[in-house]
Amino acid sequence: MNSPATAHRGAGPEPHPFAGPRPTTGGTVRRTLLRTALTGAAALGLTAARPATAATSAPAAGPRPSTPQEALAELAAGNRRWRAFRERHPHETPAVRRTLTTAQHPFAVVLGCIDSRVPPELVFDQGLGDLMTVRTAGEVLDEAVLGSVAYGVLELGIPLVVVLGHQSCGAVRAAVEAEKSGGRLPAHIQYLADQISPAIDHSAEGDARIDATVDANVRLVRSRLAAEPDLAARISAGTLAIVGARYELTNQAVHRVS
Repeated sequence: MNSPATAHRGAGPEPHPFAGPRPTTGGTVRRTLLRTALTGAAALGLTAARPATAATSAPAAGPRPSTPQEALAELAAGNRRWRAFRERHPHETPAVRRTLTTAQHPFAVVLGCIDSRVPPELVFDQGLGDLMTVRTAGEVLDEAVLGSVAYGVLELGIPLVVVLGHQSCGAVRAAVEAEKSGGRLPAHIQYLADQISPAIDHSAEGDARIDATVDANVRLVRSRLAAEPDLAARISAGTLAIVGARYELTNQAVHRVS
């Protein structure tokens, strides 16, 4: 998965899909970044007007990514555009909308969090018919989620599944704080905490524990998906990849979680 691949619809070689610097971890700087991200102001650019960008014409439609490597390269290229405020908003034309009334051919499944700051179609700069997205708080799995992911892979032949966590995840925070206090969360929220609990990283404290658990939870969900027999068979055949990734609110970068 680390070999160079050519990004679909425009970008050059992408040797490290989802590459990008993470915010500093550990110490006062990291805690400050997390507190800033929680406010949602500086992290999302709400304190200043978003820079205007010149409209660019949509590129000519090319072949859809058909391998895990091609799909990863396309998502990486889209995230670079998002970070640089050069979004193309592809596949939104009237012609595309008419085509999609009869069929769909998405190239990736993204299992992400419900957090309103992390919509996959935006952070990867993709359009109609490109992604099949499943969103639950903390990327928690249940039968409906497993069935939805399996449908995309087994019925539509999608070659890539991305488990997308994110910085300052509220569901992860709730699980960590509930475990520490011993209290019960309201109604069905406790179910989410119970599912995230096995991923809690007890080697760190405070905000560092929450931050580390975000990554650990992505790894746990990814491993559970990869253990599903039908998905595992496609991974072994080389026609499917299931990868973990994380979105940083502070710099809008998506990077791999290994």
